[in-house]
Amino acid sequence: MSRRSLKWTAWTMALVCVMAVGALAQEDDGYITITNPFIKKAPIAVPLLKPVSRTQAEAKLADDASKTLSGLLDYTGYFKIIDRAAFLEEPSVKGVTLPNINFKNWTLIGTELLVTGSVQETAGAITVEFYLYDIARANLLVSKRYKGKTENLREIARRFGTEIIRKFTGSDGIFFSKLAFTSSGTGNKEVYICDFDGAFPKQATRTRSITMSPSWSPDGKMLAYTSYQSGRPRVYTKNLFSGDVSLVTPMGGTNITPTWFPGSSDIAASLSFEGGPGIYLLTRGGKIRKRITNKWSEWGIDLCPSFSPDGKYMAFASNRAGTHQQIFVQNLATGNVKRLTYQGSYNTTPSWSPSGRKIAYTGRVNGRYQIFIIDAGGGEPQQLTRSAGDNESPTWAPDGSMIAFSSTREGASRIYVMTTYGTEQRRLLTLPGEQTNPKWSANIFR
Repeated sequence: MSRRSLKWTAWTMALVCVMAVGALAQEDDGYITITNPFIKKAPIAVPLLKPVSRTQAEAKLADDASKTLSGLLDYTGYFKIIDRAAFLEEPSVKGVTLPNINFKNWTLIGTELLVTGSVQETAGAITVEFYLYDIARANLLVSKRYKGKTENLREIARRFGTEIIRKFTGSDGIFFSKLAFTSSGTGNKEVYICDFDGAFPKQATRTRSITMSPSWSPDGKMLAYTSYQSGRPRVYTKNLFSGDVSLVTPMGGTNITPTWFPGSSDIAASLSFEGGPGIYLLTRGGKIRKRITNKWSEWGIDLCPSFSPDGKYMAFASNRAGTHQQIFVQNLATGNVKRLTYQGSYNTTPSWSPSGRKIAYTGRVNGRYQIFIIDAGGGEPQQLTRSAGDNESPTWAPDGSMIAFSSTREGASRIYVMTTYGTEQRRLLTLPGEQTNPKWSANIFR
C-alpha cells in the first residue's frame, strides 16, 4: 500500500472511530479530524449557489439552498459557518467548479471547507449541483447532482448535508430523523412529531386525553404510546401512514412506558396486572411473550425499559434497591440484574446510546432533575445539565451525537437538544402548552 493510501486509511479510520460531537481541527496532512468538542469547529463557507439561467425564481432557490444547507451544518455543532460578508469572491459569479476556485482567497479568511453549487429551474423542476472542497489541499472532496421539484429543495440540501457528515464521521448523521414528544397545546396531552431540528411540528394523536411516552418502531412507520383515553393507562400503537390505531394492552392495572424491541415488532412495557408493575415483552397484537423482570416484591416497581442496540441487555428503572428509583441493567439471556446507579436518591428514564457504550438518564440533584450519562458497564456518572428548572427524559440522536430532553429552565417545559458532552444546549421549538417526553427516531425518513 502506498504512503498516501496509508495516510488516507488512517485518517478515515480515525474519523469513523471518533464520532462524538466536537471540534474539527486541521492536521498537518491537511485532512479534517474530529477530536474534542471544546476545540474550534471547522470553518466552512457556503456561498450563494449559482442560478444557471439567472431568473428571479432561480436566484431565490439559490439563496434558499445555501441558507438551508448552512443551517443544517450549523445545527450539527461540527462547523463554524463563515459570514458571507467576509467573502473575497463569489463563486456564483466567478464559477463553482475546481478551475474557477481561487483557494488563496478562502484561506485568507480562515476557511477550511468550501461548498459551491448551482441550481437550474424549469417549470417547477430543478437540478441542483453541490461541490465540497478542502481548501488546504485545493481538492474536491464530494460532488453530487440532484433532480426534483422546487418543493424538494430542503430534502436535497439534507441529502448533500448527509454526504458531508458521512465524509467526516462515517455515519449518516441525523438529517433524516424525527422526534416524537408530548404537547399539551390542545388542552389535552397529545403526541406530536417534528423534524430533527424542530421544523414542521404536527399532531400525531387525537385522543382528547392524557397521551404520553411515545416510542418509535424500528422502521419509523409506527408509534407506541400510553393513553388514558379509555379511563385507564393503556398502551396503543398508531400507524403513521394509514392512521390505524390499535390497543396493545387490554389487561387491567396500569400499562405504561412502552418501547419497541430492537429490530422487531415486539413491544416492552411496564404492566401491573399481576401486582407491582413489571416489564413484559408483548407482540404488537398484545400477546404476552414473557415477563422480563422477575417479580421481586408484591408491590415492587419496574418501568422505563430501554434496550441495548444489539437487544442483549435492558436498562430499566426500579425501586428494588430501596424506596426510590435507580437504574438497573438486565442480561436478557441469563436474567442477571446489575445495579448501575448509586449516586443520587432518584434516577429514572434510562436511554441507551446507539453505540451501546453509554446510558443517559434523569437523576435528582438538590431537589432538581438533571440529565446524566454513565458507561453501560457502570462507573462514575457525568452530569450534563446544571441549569435552573428540571431537565428530564433524555433521548439519543440516531448517530449518538446529540441528546434531546425536556426542560423547564425558561418556565413552561420545552424540548431542548445538546451535545453528548452537555455543550451547546438550545431550545428545539416552542409550541402552545408544554412539551415533554421526547423520543428520537432512527435516521430513516428519506
